Amino acid sequence: MATKIRLQRRGRKSYAFYQIVIADSRAPRDGKFIEKIGSYNPNTDPATIDLDFDRALYWVLTGAQPTDTVRNILSREGVYMKKHLLGGVAKGAFGEAEADAKFEAWKGNKENGLAALKAKNDEAAKAEAKARLDAEKKINEAKAQVLAEKKAAELAAEAAAAAPAAEEAAPAVEEAPAAE
Repeated sequence: MATKIRLQRRGRKSYAFYQIVIADSRAPRDGKFIEKIGSYNPNTDPATIDLDFDRALYWVLTGAQPTDTVRNILSREGVYMKKHLLGGVAKGAFGEAEADAKFEAWKGNKENGLAALKAKNDEAAKAEAKARLDAEKKINEAKAQVLAEKKAAELAAEAAAAAPAAEEAAPAVEEAPAAE
């Protein structure tokens, strides 16, 4: 029986998540499977992968063929790196302890790289938020200045409208004492 490691679609419309399963190659995509070894949710940022590493390694070593997406997932999780190192142990290139040490070094390097990338993304997000706040502050200051100019223009217009009325009233008052 030819076995495949593939994704089985779950979730609602437009919000798919997948289960990573071992299935007969003739079975339908969402049909009968032999074993579930993990899940993959591409909707989160970054994508969430839950994988039973030992079972995935077992199935890869026994010859199960992964689909392209599952191959990328297994490679990212280190299943293929471990398979490569176990191949070196089988050929006698180095011992099992050295293979485990190399795998742990690879895993640590990968985690450090991911942590650095996350820190860089967090820093960029903070810088973007600060720039957005500065832009909003400038916009609010400009709006306040426009409102102040508008208010000053309204006060000037009121003063100009009140000035002719005061001039008309003032001569009438001045004429009255002159007539005496």
